[in-house]
Amino acid sequence: MKKSIFSILLLLFTVAVQAQIQEPVKFKSELKTLQTGEVEVVFTGTIDKGWHVYSTDLGDGGPISATFNIEEMSGAELIGKLQPVGKEIAAFDKLFEMKVRYFADAVQFVQKLKLTGGAYKIEGYLEYGACNDENCLPPTQVPFKFSGKAEGVTTKETTAAAPSVQQETASGATPQADAAIIGGAEGVTGITVSDNAAVDLWKPVIKELKALGEPVSQEDMSWIYIFVTGFIGGLLALFTPCVWPIIPMTVSFFLKRSKDKKKGIRDAWTYGASIVVIYVGLGLLVTGIFGANALNSLSTNAVFNIFFCLMLVVFAASFFGAFEITLPSKWSNAVDSKAEKTGGLLSIFLMAFTLSLVSFSCTGPIIGFLLVQVSTTGNMIAPAIGMSGFAIALALPFTLFALFPSWLKSMPKSGGWMNVIKVTLGFLELAFALKFLSVADLAYGWRILDRETFLALWIVLFALLGFYLLGKIKFPHDDDDTKVSVPRFFMALASLAFAVYMLPGLWGAPLKAVSAFAPPMQTQDFNLYNNEVHAKFDDYDLGMEYARQHGKPVMLDFTGYGCVNCRKMELAVWTNPKVSDIINNDYVLITLYVDNKTPLPSPVKIMENGTERTLRTVGDKWSYLQRVKFGANAQPFYVLINNEGEPLNKSYSYDESIPKYIEFLQTGLENYKKEKQ
Repeated sequence: MKKSIFSILLLLFTVAVQAQIQEPVKFKSELKTLQTGEVEVVFTGTIDKGWHVYSTDLGDGGPISATFNIEEMSGAELIGKLQPVGKEIAAFDKLFEMKVRYFADAVQFVQKLKLTGGAYKIEGYLEYGACNDENCLPPTQVPFKFSGKAEGVTTKETTAAAPSVQQETASGATPQADAAIIGGAEGVTGITVSDNAAVDLWKPVIKELKALGEPVSQEDMSWIYIFVTGFIGGLLALFTPCVWPIIPMTVSFFLKRSKDKKKGIRDAWTYGASIVVIYVGLGLLVTGIFGANALNSLSTNAVFNIFFCLMLVVFAASFFGAFEITLPSKWSNAVDSKAEKTGGLLSIFLMAFTLSLVSFSCTGPIIGFLLVQVSTTGNMIAPAIGMSGFAIALALPFTLFALFPSWLKSMPKSGGWMNVIKVTLGFLELAFALKFLSVADLAYGWRILDRETFLALWIVLFALLGFYLLGKIKFPHDDDDTKVSVPRFFMALASLAFAVYMLPGLWGAPLKAVSAFAPPMQTQDFNLYNNEVHAKFDDYDLGMEYARQHGKPVMLDFTGYGCVNCRKMELAVWTNPKVSDIINNDYVLITLYVDNKTPLPSPVKIMENGTERTLRTVGDKWSYLQRVKFGANAQPFYVLINNEGEPLNKSYSYDESIPKYIEFLQTGLENYKKEKQ
């Protein structure tokens, strides 16, 4: 009854808005005979651009489903239901408030029947519904009537000329994308993708981008960042109970064991260099075990990210004093005894190796955290760069104190302050553990750790750290001294202030200071902040079709759920009123997640640089698009193109300068207007 009322309303609406009869869909019907004594009634339809025909079995309350209706039938019986054949698109339709399935450009519906013998007669009609962005047709019927004799059916086997479901292929660099792979537009309906478009949207434009001017590469900056991160980790390791007390003993040993002061200094230099070699070797070992491609995949792999999360939780518990992570004592004893029996450079190297083993309970969690961070950047030599920074910071004091022995007298004495550093590092490792869990959660769409949940946990963690630094919370290795030093007080003040700063984020505030770590704003359930930029499309082909229909240029945003700099750009730059106004009103924004783990309908084999690869997920597809069309594979990567896929400006990567970003957008608009003229 509900469906009949809806059909009548559709009919009245169509009559009211249309001044002439429209026929956007043309069907023909035919009977195809199979060898098995079965026949197929095949309806083949062609659909005008902008229109779509709805599929079968859409349910009550929605658009008109395609149905096979019999008025008279003898000498035959139905087999199964009406089957849609072709490129079916699934999307949420705001008009009907439900997910619908439809076809664009072309469609076939096939109904199989079995002939029971003798004369047969089949008469009836196909009923279907069709809509475009503005209006819908009333329920439309395609009548059919077939008759004949079934005796001695031995005709040649013929099969319905049904177009197979399109899947993207790639021979060279011209794949065609399947618009139904992911939902497509958010809040946009009636946009279809033409299979036979004259414009190849996947055609490479690498030369054209270079002609417009290459942006400044961020690779060198990322190497510096990784090195500095490692260096800071090494400095923190110095101030732990496992390393700090060893410095004066080791330096004094080198200076006293040789009567020649120059030789003592040289030995100390060698000792420091040995530390660098040991830790850089560890970084290279990590790369050698996993390989560059594996390191790149770690960034969003659920198993690895959850493993990293748990590992950091264990490290944090160790720093809190629950237990100590130590290597077997026989290892350090064996290396130490070997160092005593040998001489020269080997002896010094073995002493440095002994330091690495003995101090592992303090340096291990820091090294583990550092390796986890740099490994998931996907940079092949990142672990070695990070470890070199760590080792240089760790080795520097041994060399400096050997050069300037008088500095030893001014070294702060060991004490409870070193345990405070350990516990503080424990809180920080817990905070970063949540970051790794969040990456896996986003990539696989679990929605366990949405933005407000993440922020709530961080607020609690940094508030607890502040209370600990004020002496309100004690851990097993803390002394009973209730006095709070001035540096400790300021650290507590900073931690508590940071916790308070994050509070408005629970209601949608951008929180630019934590944008690199928190989940994206779209995961926030309760959001009072409205000055945001949201992509209208997460499908390239669907978004490009929309841009063509509306005559707008396109901004492609290649991003990732695990991309730290992407989150920074979105909250530090996109929230600027002028930037958001240009993107929202002048461009069609298409955001493509290269780490989206949604499986493709079936794996796709492609040839790239002479090597066969398999695309298995939606993220693989967008990553391939970025490489083959634009010659890039880093994120964030922003590129402005016209609605035929040609670049309008040089690409833009990570740079938080708002004036530069506005210039980037406006230059693209100006070039697009020149093309139109």
